[in-house]
Amino acid sequence: MTKSLGEDTSEGNAMQRLVFLGIGAIALAACQPDREAAPDTAESCGADALQHLVGEPRSAFESQNIDAPTRVLPPGSVMTMDHRLDRLNIDLDEEGQITRIWCG
Repeated sequence: MTKSLGEDTSEGNAMQRLVFLGIGAIALAACQPDREAAPDTAESCGADALQHLVGEPRSAFESQNIDAPTRVLPPGSVMTMDHRLDRLNIDLDEEGQITRIWCG
């Protein structure tokens, strides 16, 4: 018995359903919202509260009570590229003045 082109077979239907189910699952997965990341702000390490020290000498920072992990970065310093929102970074210029306070 010869099947015509328009006839459905149970095997063919099962394969079509499987393909459509797979495509649907992929489409739904793509629509999922991104997981909420921690905010990348100066509040996450306390840098916002220390912005008044920008332009001051390094000694002004050293008199602060800081509990966060901290690194002081003179010009040309080598630093790791890992991004830690809880770490406070203090950039200094050649004269030891604070030029930037940031988290990362």
